[in-house]
Amino acid sequence: MTDDWRLLQAHYESCLNEFGVTPLGVDWPNARDLEVRFATQLGVLDAVPPDSHAPVLLDLGCGPGLLLDYLTASGRTELIQYRGIDISPTMIDAAKSRWPLHAFEARNILTDPLPPQSVDVVLMNGVLTERQGIPRERMVEMAEALIISAFRSARHGVVFNSMSKHVDWERDDLFHWSFDEVAAFLKRAVTPHIRFRADYGLYEFTTFAWHAPLRTGPSVRQDWWHR
Repeated sequence: MTDDWRLLQAHYESCLNEFGVTPLGVDWPNARDLEVRFATQLGVLDAVPPDSHAPVLLDLGCGPGLLLDYLTASGRTELIQYRGIDISPTMIDAAKSRWPLHAFEARNILTDPLPPQSVDVVLMNGVLTERQGIPRERMVEMAEALIISAFRSARHGVVFNSMSKHVDWERDDLFHWSFDEVAAFLKRAVTPHIRFRADYGLYEFTTFAWHAPLRTGPSVRQDWWHR
């Protein structure tokens, strides 16, 4: 693990130590907005075929397991196979103590990659939203490397959020990434099949990246244009 990732790890561990297992403990100010984040990012499951088995969802950067709290509260726990990974052993210990029957692991997937297509989808909530003093150019490099590794491990797709550049001002401690930068990187190094969402009321946006085109809508006859 590089010193840069250790800087982010130390920041989040400090939040957990100060505020415990709460939204503030993962450096998010309130439960309502965190719920909106989770609800939005779970759209990554749209890429899983409806007749498939319960998909394996990897919560990468899982922290103390708050996504499991949300899945339980919304009645979706039985619909997926949950797996949590974080670089912080402190976070993983907290998650395991709260959810002893679920799979949690302290792991850096950059130095210890997962097997290709070993999970169905990867969700990264809040992993790429803060810099905490890391130079922006370096943070872009780190984000790109993590997304590439996560995408390689997913059968269907990945989702991540980052702070928008379409704001009144940018905060130096946050990672503001532009739509064009993200789209160009994904097209070049990951996949052309992407979706952006910036409609859920936060100063950020969520990016979905799929292995295959995500075609939705009703099925109609093949000559639907013919009169």
